Amino acid sequence: MQTDSYRHRGMRRALVNHLREKGIRDERVLAAIGAVPRHFFFEKAFLEQAYQDKAFPIGEGQTISQPYTVAFQSELLQLKPTDKVLEIGTGSGYQCSVLLQITPHVYTIEYNRALYEKALLFFKKYGLKPHAFHGDGSLGLLQHAPYDKIIVTAGAPGVPKALVQQLNVGGCLVIPVGSESSQKMVRITRVEENEFTKEEFTSFKFVPLLGKSGWESERF
Repeated sequence: MQTDSYRHRGMRRALVNHLREKGIRDERVLAAIGAVPRHFFFEKAFLEQAYQDKAFPIGEGQTISQPYTVAFQSELLQLKPTDKVLEIGTGSGYQCSVLLQITPHVYTIEYNRALYEKALLFFKKYGLKPHAFHGDGSLGLLQHAPYDKIIVTAGAPGVPKALVQQLNVGGCLVIPVGSESSQKMVRITRVEENEFTKEEFTSFKFVPLLGKSGWESERF
């Protein structure tokens, strides 16, 4: 098990200050970023990269997201400690670990079995307890719906209908939508049973959302 030293904590404080300077204002999100040792998700040889504001490969063609991206998506969710959250794309487990600092009610699903099994080992090793699943997250996780918040950590060509239908009224979905090379961050809010609002934010670049409602999906 890795250690979280004074040096690591200092690097994390510097990262939090950097995110604040870039415009992140949600103190719960900033505190969560400050609490999660990002270097635990890296090989020891790459410690210096762990607290840079950059994405980094984790194998299987996937990446651990840039800290600013994690903070930006988390802030858009407007998370409360009582919220039930679905994360589409467990990946390394970093985003999930950040969410768990704010609410214990986190469900996460990963399409890639190797990454899913690796994330399970990580959660067990560090005593984290999300509800983790292997499967097609582009279809959501119907057996545990509805959710107050849904976050998608992969780029989609459109908003899968299954995800918006699994939101509580008043809940929101945060998802990057666009081409394979660039996506706009989108927030869909379910204001009534059959009424939704859509907001668009800045551009990002994510790995593709895989699954039946991914790149060959019905559009919302």
